[in-house]
Amino acid sequence: MTDISVDTGKMGLFERYLTLWIALAIVLGIALGATAPALVELVASAEVANINLVVAVLIWAMVYPMMVGVDLKAIGGVARQPKGLLITLAVNWLIKPFTMALFAVLFFDYVFAPWLSPQDAAQYTAGLILLGAAPCTAMVFVWSQLTRGDATYTLVQVSVNDVIMVVAFAPIVALLLGVTDIAVPWQTLVMATILYVVLPLIAGVLTRRSLKTSAAISTFSARVKPWSIIGLITTVVILFGLQGSVILSNPLVIGLIAVPILLQSYAIFALAYGAAWIMNVPHRIAAPCAMIGTSNFFELAVAVAISLFGLHSGAALATVVGVLVEVPVMLSLVAFANRTRTRFA
Repeated sequence: MTDISVDTGKMGLFERYLTLWIALAIVLGIALGATAPALVELVASAEVANINLVVAVLIWAMVYPMMVGVDLKAIGGVARQPKGLLITLAVNWLIKPFTMALFAVLFFDYVFAPWLSPQDAAQYTAGLILLGAAPCTAMVFVWSQLTRGDATYTLVQVSVNDVIMVVAFAPIVALLLGVTDIAVPWQTLVMATILYVVLPLIAGVLTRRSLKTSAAISTFSARVKPWSIIGLITTVVILFGLQGSVILSNPLVIGLIAVPILLQSYAIFALAYGAAWIMNVPHRIAAPCAMIGTSNFFELAVAVAISLFGLHSGAALATVVGVLVEVPVMLSLVAFANRTRTRFA
């Protein structure tokens, strides 16, 4: 999510009211789609090899600041307390993508089948699979701080997850899309992974090396953060400008998509947080550990959904609904983690 430096002690104005800003962007996008459809379609037509050039620039504006926060040198420090990292990795890569796919198929193919066409159900399932396969990269630093988590250990967890994402994201997505009988354009998937994960990570590591000191890195991150915000809001406006007619004709679809996301979020948190308690992981590591698995790297999910299925797709719409519900869900989990702090070592 939007870039937050490790030493941030509280949520900024944008992060605290992220759901409100996204809701306003949705309204603006729908209004633009209705009043200036030619402008939105012009943006949608700017494609090269299934990659929308306008959205690619916006996604880079979102993702690059996060990757500057990834410190590969910190990974070596995990040996001192491996339990928290093991829980995070098991949840993020062995459980979460598959439970998200399970919830999506259960609700869109069965529970909500009377209200959705099979084509729409398949698209929404694909969008949730993309969300489930992309663990949070940066907003977790905010959740860590709000639960008085270990900032250094959180950085280790995020860094390891990002490195694994480089090699694991595309295969997991392809596997799950194949299992749900959705055609996988492998070339586009690999290209999107390289464009939105590998290259931004390389750029972030090179930027860190050039800046050298933590103070310089924090200053640089603060400078580029507004571009991340602009990229996110503009992408949401474009997406909902194209999806406006669908939403106006069936506003219930937003609620239907939100249901499996909500269930997945609370179930994954309960699993990770409970495992940390059973394994006697200290609360300062247990809380961020559970938050990483619960939150999503929705910028990546949005970008890949657009690349694979297009700006008009239900998959892209589903990933944006994930943005809409995430902050209130995560704040409720922060409150719960803080109330249960004394039950941990």
